[in-house]
Amino acid sequence: MPTATQKSEFSDLQILDCGLADYSQILQLQYKLRDQKYAGKTTNTFLIVEHPAVITFGARQSANKLKLNIEELAQKNIDIIQSRRGGGVTAHNEGQLVLYPILNLQELKLGISEYVRKLEEVGMELLAELGVCSQRKKGYPGLWVSTKKIASIGVRISKFVTCHGMAINIQNDLGIFDFITPCGLDNIKMTSVIKETGEQNSMSKVKEKLSQLLKKHFI
Repeated sequence: MPTATQKSEFSDLQILDCGLADYSQILQLQYKLRDQKYAGKTTNTFLIVEHPAVITFGARQSANKLKLNIEELAQKNIDIIQSRRGGGVTAHNEGQLVLYPILNLQELKLGISEYVRKLEEVGMELLAELGVCSQRKKGYPGLWVSTKKIASIGVRISKFVTCHGMAINIQNDLGIFDFITPCGLDNIKMTSVIKETGEQNSMSKVKEKLSQLLKKHFI
């Protein structure tokens, strides 16, 4: 569960800082909040978190491609978890900022495509504040710096309620992506803020910037 909690002053939105937490633990928290949101028992919520090294599979099975077998990954202390989000295989590790929105799109008057574009916009503005110019790429959800991918988006929406979300590479070890074919796209290269700028960032300050952007776009 969240190691630290930051609640927005707005009653219709809460932002929870979950620190560094296992993927499976946060997955269960997402589902708990999602079920509460179905029942109208919680407000719109954003979880902000970093994960220890983990590889997750998406719902698009043809895009779940590994370059090492499961036993080899286990030797490297990398878990593999099946998720039900959209897209294919991706990876998380410390220094990557992950955002999980639990939102009712009807309440926010957002369609699915508009919601994904809004997530991308938040990511682009955050990256710009960190000195990185990123772009959308038609047909490929996420954010790109030229031909290199810096942020991945994979969402799941049921009964108008969202879960899963967006991962932005801030200063994580990109070597973990060498073990997979990210999102099932061959020859894709990943990048990060530190690789593009050469500058280390305080993750707590990056989270603060992200929180302000979430309030700007979702209030």
